[in-house]
Amino acid sequence: MEEVRAAFVPQQPKGGDELRRNRRVLQDIGNRPITRSFHAQLIAKAQEKGVNNANPVVLPVLDDKVALNRKRFPAKKVVPRKEIEKPKTEAVVVISSDEEEEKKEPVNRCKPEEVRKEVKTLTSILTARSKAMAVGVNTKPKEKIVEIDSADVNDELAVVEYIDDLYKFYKLTENDSRVHDYMESQPDINSKMRSILVDWLVEVHKKFELMPETFYLTVNILDRYLSMKIVSRRELQLVGISSMVIASKYEEIWAPQVNDFVCLSDYAYTANQILRMEKAILGKLEWYLTVPTPYVFLSRYIKASVSPDVEIQNMVFFLAELGILHYPTIILYSPSLIAAAAVYAARFTLDKVPAWTETLKHHTGYSAEQLRDCAKLLVGLHSNAAGSKFQAVFRKFSMPEYGAVALFVPAKSFHSSS
Repeated sequence: MEEVRAAFVPQQPKGGDELRRNRRVLQDIGNRPITRSFHAQLIAKAQEKGVNNANPVVLPVLDDKVALNRKRFPAKKVVPRKEIEKPKTEAVVVISSDEEEEKKEPVNRCKPEEVRKEVKTLTSILTARSKAMAVGVNTKPKEKIVEIDSADVNDELAVVEYIDDLYKFYKLTENDSRVHDYMESQPDINSKMRSILVDWLVEVHKKFELMPETFYLTVNILDRYLSMKIVSRRELQLVGISSMVIASKYEEIWAPQVNDFVCLSDYAYTANQILRMEKAILGKLEWYLTVPTPYVFLSRYIKASVSPDVEIQNMVFFLAELGILHYPTIILYSPSLIAAAAVYAARFTLDKVPAWTETLKHHTGYSAEQLRDCAKLLVGLHSNAAGSKFQAVFRKFSMPEYGAVALFVPAKSFHSSS
């Protein structure tokens, strides 16, 4: 240590300014280092005065030699830069304890009960009441959608788990099997001849006591084939017979024999001709027989009527078959819309209130406004059924086993609201 001290002996300043600066530093007794001896003197003086400090300030104590070195080698005084005066902010954030926060309350903070309540004038009160009354008059309570499949949960054939998905798929694919206006491409037949053929097929269908879906599939096969192939007038009935043979084999458990159709056609065609036409039709349609006919949608939409009686079922099928018999109906409207319109027109004819429910709208996807034109067409066919040249459908549904719904008074008009 003595060698280090000898090596770093400071030289005396030559200038007068430096001498005065060192003197000011030496005169600052606050810079005196606290040695052990000086610390002991401070403690003794404090005990003599009786000062009892609970939290004494602990100061760093230096060795006597270290303090001597600081006297010989004074540290250079660091002159701090002038601090830039910053503008005072208006809001001063004071961090305090929780007790102080409870004692102090913000100037602008007020309790909720002290907030002045908005004073409502008589005009505002009357205006609010008028709006409330107007809303109450114009709005109706929303009708609840009935769960129509709840009773069939345990029925495996009802496939309740994915029945809704099935009908969504049917609606997406119904246009694939829908026919366009093909009469312009048929030089030897017209729409009247088609109606005559379909009217005769209604009687054949009833004679064999076939399933309803067999009739709708027969007409679908007939129209699709006529839209693809030019048929002569002489072969038109043969196409109809072969179409029903195909539909019977597809839908029925016990399909009629080909010879039975030969007999009903008054032997106009042979069994071989019917089978050859059957093969030609299947080849033209590429064996595409699983199609959503109007009957597929009718069975679902009748169920959506919620507890439908036999009367409404017969009326729906009566109107639907009238529509199938009428050529413009199948051209203008899709199978699902024809089925929904038949349900709508039947409910309206039988004075069901409301004629179109939220449950029907949910399951069909159609509103009453969308069905109105087709429903008016079906009601018009009902009005003219008694005097029409095509009597098969009218006679069928005039029988007691079908509730004689064809004899009911047709609906007069459709209101704008359902």
